[in-house]
Amino acid sequence: MSSSTDIHMNGNGDANHDHILRPRAVKPSNPAVLRAIDNDRLAPNGGNEMPESGTLTGQTSGRSTPVPADAPPSLHSISSARKQIRAEQRRRLFPTIEYASRVSHFDPNSDYRDFQGFYILFWIALTIMAVTTMLRNVKDTGYPMRVEIWQLFTVKVWELALADALMVATTSISLPLHKLFRSRTLGLRWKGIGMAIQSIYQTIWFGFWVLVPFNRDWTWTAQVFLTLHTLVLLMKMHSYAFYNGHLSESERRLQALDDPSTASTAPAYQYPSAGHTPTTEEHDSAQKDADEKSSLSQLREDLAIELTSPMGSVTYPTNLTWSNYIDYLFCPTLCYELEYPRTAGIVWTELGYKILAVFGVIFLLTITSEEFILPVMIESALRLETVTSFSETALILLESISMLLFPFMITFLLVFLVIFEFVLGAFAEITCFADRHFYSDWWNSTDWLEFSREWNIPVHHFFRRHCDWTRDSDGLYHQEDSRLWIYGADESITHCNVAKDQVDQGEEGSE
Repeated sequence: MSSSTDIHMNGNGDANHDHILRPRAVKPSNPAVLRAIDNDRLAPNGGNEMPESGTLTGQTSGRSTPVPADAPPSLHSISSARKQIRAEQRRRLFPTIEYASRVSHFDPNSDYRDFQGFYILFWIALTIMAVTTMLRNVKDTGYPMRVEIWQLFTVKVWELALADALMVATTSISLPLHKLFRSRTLGLRWKGIGMAIQSIYQTIWFGFWVLVPFNRDWTWTAQVFLTLHTLVLLMKMHSYAFYNGHLSESERRLQALDDPSTASTAPAYQYPSAGHTPTTEEHDSAQKDADEKSSLSQLREDLAIELTSPMGSVTYPTNLTWSNYIDYLFCPTLCYELEYPRTAGIVWTELGYKILAVFGVIFLLTITSEEFILPVMIESALRLETVTSFSETALILLESISMLLFPFMITFLLVFLVIFEFVLGAFAEITCFADRHFYSDWWNSTDWLEFSREWNIPVHHFFRRHCDWTRDSDGLYHQEDSRLWIYGADESITHCNVAKDQVDQGEEGSE
């Protein structure tokens, strides 16, 4: 048995420091330092390091089919790239998200398991609130629940389900469009006309589905659900189309190099890797390495590596299948990759727990809105109609805001949990998606930019990969943090519109 004098290590287990009792390390403020620490921690268990033998473990055998000696140089380059990627991680042309086998912060196996006590206390407090509220309702009305918001969930629910299914189905046009551009039928290719066609389709698609819930006069709950799902599918469709478009152009250049006399030998268009801003020294070093090699062999190597997944098991265009696209739609990520890290299989108990948690959190959200938000809003609206002086109006507004602060905070925490912990976790379990790092410890953020990066990592990855880079006159790339501010402002406006719709629905229900 352990006693109070026993020493429990809280760190890396270094034998030279076993006598030191340490608190948990504070997160470094420098993102580069933090990434280095994460990589060191994840390498032994996260599956990022390859065995010394060069073979892979998990879902692939680590073996590859030998390439015939008389094969074109492009096939030899791809075969060499697959072997090289298995041995080392290389910076790629297109920004790549570094996926790894990771659990969420609230998982019992997480390094943040010391936070579990507060997490459990949060649920105990909400359980007490729910039980107390239901007992009070039974005493006052004879029923444990009110019905104002519950009724909104059943209005035109089948119409919502049909519209959502059609919306998902219409995103699949990206796959046949890409196959058309890759085949270069009628002279069409991704660069130029293909990109324009895809962008026009995305614009029309987005505008149509945003207007549908408002034209059909749905309830605010249905409007919010379909609008948010529309934004998610738009980002997924954009990432799938533009990344595969980039790969099709890389494949075209690589195949053209089979006849070097007629092909362009200009250096490959280098993008920065996601989460890393190349410095001038790195830029000069990369240029020196390129000069040491033959420009033709270097270009073939860069293009071949680009066509192979970071894990080395999938090569473009073998990913252009319906099963791959459907799998991507269900994967809890907004950035398309040729391959993702996977778990060994579905843990059905974990999946059942997350599905039940989704309905449980929705139940708590409904109680919070019906008991602590709608009554305050309705009462303040009625009181504002009877006052005439500015001082009384200000007093009513301040009183209402103070009464809404705590339930709004609870609502924010519940919405965060139901989306990033339970819904995304359930889809990760269904697809065996191994990277469950959908959020970081945003509660320790010290500024708005840090918060915007860590509370919604899938969207943050999408912006960093597809939006947040500009190129200067020296050919170097820099991140545009201003886009994160725009994203935050847009979210704030969306939340304000949702609150306004909720007040309007509440007032209509009270009449």
